[in-house]
Amino acid sequence: MLIPRLPLKNGLKTIGYGGLDHVIASGEDVNILVLDTEVYSNTGGQASKSTPVGAVAKFAASGKKVRKKDLGVMAMSYGYVYVAQIAMGANNAQTLKAIREAEAYPGPSLIIAYSPCINHGLREGMGRTQAQTKAAVESGYWHNYRYNPQLEAEGKNPFTLDSKEPDWTKFQEFLKSEVRYTSLHQSFPKESEVLFKAAEENAKWRYKTYQRLAAMEFSKTE
Repeated sequence: MLIPRLPLKNGLKTIGYGGLDHVIASGEDVNILVLDTEVYSNTGGQASKSTPVGAVAKFAASGKKVRKKDLGVMAMSYGYVYVAQIAMGANNAQTLKAIREAEAYPGPSLIIAYSPCINHGLREGMGRTQAQTKAAVESGYWHNYRYNPQLEAEGKNPFTLDSKEPDWTKFQEFLKSEVRYTSLHQSFPKESEVLFKAAEENAKWRYKTYQRLAAMEFSKTE
């Protein structure tokens, strides 16, 4: 996960989740874009809390064993942060809409963009990143949504799930299109079967969580 250095009011700069959380919690009208590469791309591709189950990265040669953290849900817990997950290759209109809403929102806004990188080892090459991004959403590997706190004051659900029901039959195919997953199968074939299944179950669990958020009823308070 690549998080840009963020200038603060006192002139200092910070990087990483701790600094990101500090900026969000300030309540200031700031717009933040996180390029989610699912590894520490800016320091050599090490595994991070954002690395999904089964992915091979530095310090996780036998595949990540635990579930990826959900940065978006963590930010939404504040209740006053605009949050969106986007994937430009999958839905240009949703990407543009999220960026416009984030800019217009009078408070902290966070956009998390799925970002294929060289550490993923795309089988079709880095020239096909937009197609890979589309495949990530179609297979259920990544989900697009928007969370706008202003809607709750209008008696509307602030959470909108923009991704359609994924074609889960494509999930394992998606994993096999990236070396960070296929290399695990080559080195640890038995373990890869367990982890790849867990990765799909985790993706389904996360999508169901978003579905529940999108189905919640909201009424305008007097």
